[in-house]
Amino acid sequence: MTKIDRRTVIKGLAGAAALAPAMSHHAFAQAGGKVVIGTWGGDYARLLTKNIDEPILKPKGIEIVQDQAGDAPRRAKMTAEKRLPRGTVDVQGLSAANMFEMNEAGVVEQLDYSKIPNAKNLLPTMKYPYGIGHIYSGNVVIYNPKLITPAPTGFKDWLDPKWGDKIGFIDIQYQSIFIAASMAATGGKDMNNLDKAKEVLLAVKKAGGRVYPTNEAFAAAMKNEEIGISAIWKARVVQWQNAGIPCEAVSPVEGIPAYVSGFVIAKNAPNKDNAYAYMNAMLEKAPQEAFAVDMGYNGTVTGLNVAPDLQKRIGFTPDEEKRLKDLDYAFLAKNDSAMKEWWDKVFKA
Repeated sequence: MTKIDRRTVIKGLAGAAALAPAMSHHAFAQAGGKVVIGTWGGDYARLLTKNIDEPILKPKGIEIVQDQAGDAPRRAKMTAEKRLPRGTVDVQGLSAANMFEMNEAGVVEQLDYSKIPNAKNLLPTMKYPYGIGHIYSGNVVIYNPKLITPAPTGFKDWLDPKWGDKIGFIDIQYQSIFIAASMAATGGKDMNNLDKAKEVLLAVKKAGGRVYPTNEAFAAAMKNEEIGISAIWKARVVQWQNAGIPCEAVSPVEGIPAYVSGFVIAKNAPNKDNAYAYMNAMLEKAPQEAFAVDMGYNGTVTGLNVAPDLQKRIGFTPDEEKRLKDLDYAFLAKNDSAMKEWWDKVFKA
């Protein structure tokens, strides 16, 4: 992720402050009515309500309706509604890879950033023509120091067959697993070498690596010490440490694949003005800081006030920031079905 010097930040904040009064009236002249937000359920949905809907939008008279589902059915719905002049959802919460995919499918708005005053504070890497990064983390090695010694240094150490059935995989993370295996095999030079990734993964499968269907099932296995090493978003490590699961995080020497969760506006959104109001509210400092505390994710705007001890646990050092790698979304979109098919055949048969 791009490191931003303090002067640029201060200049940016001053510019945003000067613009805010002029723009806020225009952007929110349409207050009232409703907005439909497509989101994952669980904690994410609850925290959107707590940190964005209730404090910022409801006082403006905007009614927020959440359309909760996994991202695959929500993406399918967007594509199915493409031909309609008005869709049923205004804003969709998606990973950066899925935002890219929906943009390629021609179903998302190219954003008019003049309608999002708070975007002035966005980190440059979180500003897409078709969407906005809301929170981010990085894929790190997670391990239990009691079971795994010495401490791993990266993906190659995680995917070492010597750990046998102490190696865990999370089924829904198959894309990240391929990326990590490719980086393990190439010393971080290549994220997209599927052939070498398959060799690495086959060796782990033979050694007894275990697969868990969800993040929650994996967490339970880490807690009862059935497994001791894997990879996951750093934010999840923080959540699990808070829940008393014995685990530590290591930023991989090969590089840290970034995970960005963001929002897009549907091209045929029925409540477009309120969709822009939602995007703007999402980038207010208070909800961004709250997501850091509640979920362990890094905010995507500058000037946040996060306690130093929390920042140390959820964030990345300047050296690690240099190792954060954005994913090759076009490659992932093109190869997703082939990766899933291979993964299912080898690990779930």
